[in-house]
Amino acid sequence: MARVYNWQIGRDMSYWYPESRPEKQFAAVFDINKCIACQSCTLACKTTWTSGKGQEYQLWNNVESKPYGFYPLRWDLKLLDMLGEQQWDGDQYRGQTIFEAAEAGERVLGWRPEERDFAYPNVGEDDCAGTIETGADFQIPHLAWFFYLARICNHCTYPACLASCPRGSIYKRPEDGIVLVDQQRCRGYRECVKACPYKKVFHNPLVGTSEKCIACFPKGENGLQPQCFVNCIGKIRMAGSISRPEDAKPENPIDYLVHIRKVALPLFPQLGLEANVYYIPPIHAPTPFLYQMFGPGVAAAIKTYRSAVDDMDLAGLLTLFGSSERVMPRWKREGDWTIGLDEQDQEIVRVPLKEPVYLRGPFDEKYQVARTNCP
Repeated sequence: MARVYNWQIGRDMSYWYPESRPEKQFAAVFDINKCIACQSCTLACKTTWTSGKGQEYQLWNNVESKPYGFYPLRWDLKLLDMLGEQQWDGDQYRGQTIFEAAEAGERVLGWRPEERDFAYPNVGEDDCAGTIETGADFQIPHLAWFFYLARICNHCTYPACLASCPRGSIYKRPEDGIVLVDQQRCRGYRECVKACPYKKVFHNPLVGTSEKCIACFPKGENGLQPQCFVNCIGKIRMAGSISRPEDAKPENPIDYLVHIRKVALPLFPQLGLEANVYYIPPIHAPTPFLYQMFGPGVAAAIKTYRSAVDDMDLAGLLTLFGSSERVMPRWKREGDWTIGLDEQDQEIVRVPLKEPVYLRGPFDEKYQVARTNCP
């Protein structure tokens, strides 16, 4: 096995192929605090990409209610239990990744879901952790809580699906790092389904090959964000590209949120894949639970996010989420306005930090009529 550097766990690790990063890496940030679980993203993906036979159970995008929601069942708990103790020393992960913990003869530590595991897409929906007793008061974090976790393929830097495929049918596009399946080479061995810790690769029994999220790369090639992003009612998503930490650019929205402000974190970084979808953690859930999901930076990320009310730059960038169908590789703030820019620094969209308020008097001077307020 090769030795590669994974900045999310702060150390070198074992991987089956040498480090080979694309020219530009697709990445995204999801703000969990704004997700309302309307499933508009799920339906947008489903109707666009997975409406064929054999794809009935394939939810390339789904939204789960944590802590009791899973698709497939127990996709994370089962693997975390197999992985055993996961220990962080500051920002460095001291435990084993799923590549380092693999048993003899296996490339990746993983498990293959059964058919029934995919039969309950809404399990745990809106189920609270804890109960509200008489006399309880409101506080942060909440005594009884749940939050919504929107999930797509993470298009990892070190994909487990790619490492496990005996046919070499899974690859990363060199131009944007999106992970795809070459279905001409795939023979449906389902090693990728077993290996992916996020369970975002699916087997189509009718065609006998694996299928997965493609980050809507035909749209990306035309400067547009994926379907699940532009159909998001809560405006929780932003797509773009990410640099390595040492190459972070403040004018790049994803770099700013992930590397500079460190307010967006990867999902289960201890697994070792260097996932490229990042989450702004929910401010109302217990920190120990979030620590396991997002790593040791979670407390600082929540503190930074809560300070956005007094931070015009961070607050301004958050207003750009969902403001345009186009990918915004650059951004800047000018006074009370936040501006999304293209690669040539041409303006794409301009959003106010605060929505303007218009007061309508009881009499309209322009039209010389009285206004009636309905009770």
